Amino acid sequence: MDALLVVNAGSSSLKFQVFGITDAGLERRVKGQIGGIGTRPRLQAKAADGTVLIDRNYEADVVSDLPAAIAAAIAAARDWLLTLQGFTLRAVGHRVVHGGPDYAEPVLIDATVLDRLAGYQDLAPLHQPNNLAPIRQAMAINPDVPQVACFDTAFHHGHPKEVNCYAMPRSFYDEGVRRYGFHGLSYEYISERLRDVAPEVAGGRVIVAHLGSGASMCALNNGHSIESTMGFTALDGLPMGTRPGQLDPGVVLYLILQRGMSAQAVSDLLYHEAGLKGLSGVSNDMRDLLASEDPHAKLAIDHFLYRSGLNAGMLAAALGGIDAFVFTAGVGENSAQIRARIADNLTWLGAELDPAANEAGATLISTPSSRVALYVIPTDEELMIARHTLALLRTRAA
Repeated sequence: MDALLVVNAGSSSLKFQVFGITDAGLERRVKGQIGGIGTRPRLQAKAADGTVLIDRNYEADVVSDLPAAIAAAIAAARDWLLTLQGFTLRAVGHRVVHGGPDYAEPVLIDATVLDRLAGYQDLAPLHQPNNLAPIRQAMAINPDVPQVACFDTAFHHGHPKEVNCYAMPRSFYDEGVRRYGFHGLSYEYISERLRDVAPEVAGGRVIVAHLGSGASMCALNNGHSIESTMGFTALDGLPMGTRPGQLDPGVVLYLILQRGMSAQAVSDLLYHEAGLKGLSGVSNDMRDLLASEDPHAKLAIDHFLYRSGLNAGMLAAALGGIDAFVFTAGVGENSAQIRARIADNLTWLGAELDPAANEAGATLISTPSSRVALYVIPTDEELMIARHTLALLRTRAA
């Protein structure tokens, strides 16, 4: 069977899926990941029917420190994938966080494109280097297999200039200093999924909350992004696992000019030591914070919820009101408590939570009388990447 491989490389995990190409489209065949990269690496994969295909632990020194760890994880996953029978690999689709001002849609990767994408590494240092590592490896191992980059920023292209610009001299905008927005593959999937799940609101005004270790919100109008909480980099907007979210630029000036911190030290602080981790001093994982009795853990959660409510209000203003609010990603899909508390901050917009539906993890978790429909919809970035990759392949073949 002809197949596509989708690779989604993060800061501590490597997710992959194999999709069979059929006359009807795409058929998910294998789903797996290597998690715990750099600490306790573990390769897991299941078939579409849930059958466990592999569950293997590795010694930490086999898949060790980043970025070598990502390369080792890729090699380990590839070695196992080569043992699968019955698949003919036609292309590999990759998630790439930052496409800069140049890439508004998926693109076939060559050396020129790869060099240009490497130029955006400073704008997404947690993700971009890891996104590009498997591309380089795949191009070296299978130079004849097309590699396709799908961008988290692409879905937000098309915002008017007054939305995307900063109040700085025009020359900065011209060189690419502007608001991009991220998590676009997730938002694009939710936008499409809403047509099936809730066609009555899919063409309306919807806020989607992608709440995970990385967190953001997006305002959709008729399925199109019109505003996002993230900007030039993935530091902006909501507080995240290790990133602070919205921050007065004067804080950065203070750290450099008054505290004497180097640019690299500030970068390390903002990307690795801030957010829920920094504020709580306990963990960057919402599950740990919810289970903790430490008052600083409670503070971190309360801050996250407060800022989530503020950002929802901003997006509601951009939309001129909202018809629906969607929770997705790890925290959004799995934490009834966080959903309930965010929903409580949306009552002024007309949202009314159904506690029983929320606890049960239903798709629709608002009451029949709620003026704002509340949904929980699992995201699927890998399927979105596979769809884009297949479309590009078919366009080339036409």
